[in-house]
Amino acid sequence: MSATRIRSWKSVALATATVLAGLCAPALTATPAAATTTAYDSTYYKNAIGKTGTSLKSSLHTITSNQTKLSYSALWEALKVTDQDPNNSNNVKLLYSGISRSKSLNGGDVGDWNREHVWAVSHGDLTTSTGPGTDLHHIRPEDVQVNSIRGNKDFDNGGSSFTNSGGSLTDSNSFEPRDAVKGDVARMILYMAVRYEGDDSWADLEPNDSVSNGSNPYMGRLSVLKAWNAEDPPDAFEERRNQVIYDNYQHNRNPFIDHPEWVEAIW
Repeated sequence: MSATRIRSWKSVALATATVLAGLCAPALTATPAAATTTAYDSTYYKNAIGKTGTSLKSSLHTITSNQTKLSYSALWEALKVTDQDPNNSNNVKLLYSGISRSKSLNGGDVGDWNREHVWAVSHGDLTTSTGPGTDLHHIRPEDVQVNSIRGNKDFDNGGSSFTNSGGSLTDSNSFEPRDAVKGDVARMILYMAVRYEGDDSWADLEPNDSVSNGSNPYMGRLSVLKAWNAEDPPDAFEERRNQVIYDNYQHNRNPFIDHPEWVEAIW
């Protein structure tokens, strides 16, 4: 258990209904995230505690908007720290494939790892200028070819395996990450939705239940992301990453790592 986290577990069952968005998604059932208390509740999150719905979302937007922004080139060195393999300090852990790869193999060639935007750049024209397209909270190291296979697809269950998949799956219009990082992906997408609300020069990013969002500023499928958040709670790697970004780089936090139950409180 994290030193900054005290969990008080609730026994509440969540049934996520079958979703119709052009295609039928399977019904999902998961146990919702536990209620939590963190060391940041009386300071960083003090204006969000006790709120729900749009009020909570608005408070978290204000809180997370106070951040230091990185350049796209600065991400290379930052990722070598935030995503360091806990079992090999010379390597980074790749998000979808789960492969441990040398930090020195960053680049664009086959066998390299590069900068994967979990909220796809094309969904809202994030670009790689300083802003949402360089936000460390949703950018992770990934194998160049695996990154290309994911492309700008929305997230959903189902699909086929591929080389270096690590258990991740893909089909023509969606991508399913390996089980160990399903919750990570959900919390990164939902962080982006509270951080970027269209009150600056960037698009208002929102989750929805579609897997055909194209260039619109939306990412799906929300019902699946909510289930993944419940099924795969934050682990030590994800919590450490959140802390390193807060302490050393952006000085803001992903609130859904600290309070995964806030996903249900908002959506």
